[in-house]
Amino acid sequence: MAHGTDDVDDGGTTPAGGEPETSDSLRTFGAFVQGLREFRGLGREEFASRVGFSKHTIASIEQGRRMPDADFVERAEPVLGDTGALRRAFEHVGRRPGLASWFRQWARLENKAITLYTYESRMLPGLLQTEAYARTLFNGLLPPLTDDQIEAQWAARAERQRLLTNRPSTAFSFILDEHLFLRQTGGPALTGELITHILELSERRNIEVQVLPLATGVHAGLNGPLVLLETPDNRWLAYVEGQETGQLVSDPKGVSILQMRYAKLRSQALNPEDSRGLLERLRGEL
Repeated sequence: MAHGTDDVDDGGTTPAGGEPETSDSLRTFGAFVQGLREFRGLGREEFASRVGFSKHTIASIEQGRRMPDADFVERAEPVLGDTGALRRAFEHVGRRPGLASWFRQWARLENKAITLYTYESRMLPGLLQTEAYARTLFNGLLPPLTDDQIEAQWAARAERQRLLTNRPSTAFSFILDEHLFLRQTGGPALTGELITHILELSERRNIEVQVLPLATGVHAGLNGPLVLLETPDNRWLAYVEGQETGQLVSDPKGVSILQMRYAKLRSQALNPEDSRGLLERLRGEL
């Protein structure tokens, strides 16, 4: 869960039809980059070559359709005069494209979480998706997305997935329904690639993956997906999502109920080692 656009969102993503609109801060930052570039007498193609990004990416940033990352800013700053202005402007870009409006607050909290627990029964969480799997989901959304919207969705998803590598001290737990793999979204080959990706992620010390077997029957997740996180000051929050809405749960009693359900799900799911065995078997049967 916790996808907000990030899972059809994600994340992970624009759940059912939520569109990734741009924002004033993104448009302003893009115009600022373009203004500095033109002041330096650089064409878009030459600038792209000098900073090591594609011309298409530069155009997307300048038009406010793509969220710039810190790597872009560090490469562009010296090319555009090394005044520090670009770094300062970057601090005020407060929006990631491709994230549904109701998911953005959660995404900000997620960036600082020390613990993140995810149970998903509809589709693979955005944090675990491969690009091929994510694009399959984006292509199936209704109303249909434009090519630019799909690119924005994937850019947001890929950026969010950096949490798994950028936060090695954050404890990630994922509980996934077995039928998410049995459905074979995108076909057997794509599913095999997805399973391999998840198995590789599960080898990391801070990532735990458990599979809830199809044969479990009645279980604690029947009310739907849920995500829990722990903040640096040890406060717990939760996030639940519907087709066109998402809800951040901060009330201690509500969070406690969801924690209780997640704890039960952990006991009902296969342990991490047996989950790996099941995933390897499913991959072998494709």
